[in-house]
Amino acid sequence: MRIRVDYRTVYQYASAASDVLQLLRVQPAGHEGQHIVSWRIDIDVDGHLKRAEDAFGNITHMLYPDGPVKTLSLHVVGEVDTVESHGVLSGGHEPLPATVFLRQTELTRPDEALRALGRQVDTGDALATCHRLTSFLYEQFSFDPDVTHSHTDAAHAYALKAGVCQDYAHVFVSVARSLGIPARYVSGHLVRNDGFVTQPAAHAWAEALVPDLGWVAFDPTNGMCATQAYLRVAVGLDYRDAAPVRGARRGGGAETMNVAVTTTATGPNQQQGQIQTQA
Repeated sequence: MRIRVDYRTVYQYASAASDVLQLLRVQPAGHEGQHIVSWRIDIDVDGHLKRAEDAFGNITHMLYPDGPVKTLSLHVVGEVDTVESHGVLSGGHEPLPATVFLRQTELTRPDEALRALGRQVDTGDALATCHRLTSFLYEQFSFDPDVTHSHTDAAHAYALKAGVCQDYAHVFVSVARSLGIPARYVSGHLVRNDGFVTQPAAHAWAEALVPDLGWVAFDPTNGMCATQAYLRVAVGLDYRDAAPVRGARRGGGAETMNVAVTTTATGPNQQQGQIQTQA
């Protein structure tokens, strides 16, 4: 499947913001299941984009505008060919040992309720346990963009039994790690087949290390393993390590961010969808 992404983010500040820095994780890397055909990042202000690689192997760009800005627009467009692998990741760049992904973070640290969930879904087999956990979250959680935010941790989201894809992924990662299964947070894009949808611009899911298979992608929001409709962009211990855009500025007052992402796919099982958010 060929997936085309057109991703636009516009920041508007009440007054000119100075010393703006933006850390971007918006460009995917290739592996055996996805091959980058083309990718381009454009900004509408004078400045510099410095490409690098972070500790997790993600492609990053640091954006440095030359001066104060009141409006900043980021436009990303690219095409990627994906291959059906039934969620199994092969040929990816792995700069860190798998044991790193047993570390809990502020956003994934389990409470007793999450540890109890781990005992409930544990089958003694990593693959079966991850499938069972994926199905449980899909069936028991409600997708609700109004009850959580980017700083919500797994324990709070699980207590609500509601949230967005970020929350589903954090709960999955928290429980898997509590059972000794290395797991990591993934951000990227999902080509949907249900038309126009309103949700955060980037989708999120999780990967778990399964003996004899390697890293396998599980999407508890949709109750399934990743397919060729998934475009993997960045990974980390939690959302903060894989967020598409994180930044800092001096001044500027109130900030408004508008995000619009269009994903289309061609070839077998052709689908298309459009995702837009406004905050």
